[in-house]
Amino acid sequence: MSLGPWQLIIIALVILVLFGRGRISEMMGDFGKGIKSFKKGMTEEEQASDGPSPRIEGPAHEAKPAGETVTETKPADPTETRR
Repeated sequence: MSLGPWQLIIIALVILVLFGRGRISEMMGDFGKGIKSFKKGMTEEEQASDGPSPRIEGPAHEAKPAGETVTETKPADPTETRR
């Protein structure tokens, strides 16, 4: 089932009656501003990506492997019970 020209005109009139002419033009203006802002953001992103990428620095201190940071040298005895 496709929409014919009369159905589209009726839908447009219902929308116009529900929202009013001023509200529809305001929504279309906001839609246009959103598209313009999106395009501006895309061009800014492209311009920013043209330059050198920032270097990520590592930690300022020496990191020790996880095995070296354990202070307990004797493994716990699982059979030992507490009293």
